[in-house]
Amino acid sequence: MADEITPASSPEPPADHPAANPPVDPAPADLAPAAPTAAPIPFHIGDEFGTAKRNLPPAKIVLITLAAVLVIVGIYSLVNRAKPQGGGQIDNVAYAEVPDQNSVLVAITLTLRNSGERPLWIHSLKATLKTPTDSLNDDAASAVDFDRYFEAFPALKQGVQPALVPETKIQPGEEAHGTIVVSFPVTRQVFDQRQSISAVIQPYDQPLPIVLTK
Repeated sequence: MADEITPASSPEPPADHPAANPPVDPAPADLAPAAPTAAPIPFHIGDEFGTAKRNLPPAKIVLITLAAVLVIVGIYSLVNRAKPQGGGQIDNVAYAEVPDQNSVLVAITLTLRNSGERPLWIHSLKATLKTPTDSLNDDAASAVDFDRYFEAFPALKQGVQPALVPETKIQPGEEAHGTIVVSFPVTRQVFDQRQSISAVIQPYDQPLPIVLTK
């Protein structure tokens, strides 16, 4: 009988072979615990950049402040608004119709007072005639023409004073008397029905003229 063949046993692997030292899974106890998850920090972009509600004062306070400013500005403007530097009155009006020309010559005699704190220098003089249908203006005639007008129209000489001319200087608190001569393209009848006649004196360095009306 043949001898039984016994299989040879597998040789043992060397000590440094990987098969001799298989990896061992770490025990659950050896694993480090997971770090706790932090709660999210709330973030509002509106708070970062600001809003009208957060940055502006209440509407009621804004309206009250604005109203107070407007009142102050109004009072200041009323107190400091421009006023004419002088006053006076028209003392006499004499006139004569120019034949065949539908016009009248008018001599206006007036008193002009300086009510300001500085000398008043006359820059220009003119007159305004208001009729029921129109408003007419004319610059004062040159003083060198007065004698010629008075000679041709004696009615103009009634109650006249020496000519009041540009560059006349009136000291504070003083007054000047004088006459200006103007003409208007209206008939005597229209002039008699006038609503008013005014002398308009414009001083130097003043925003408003002095208007004397009769």
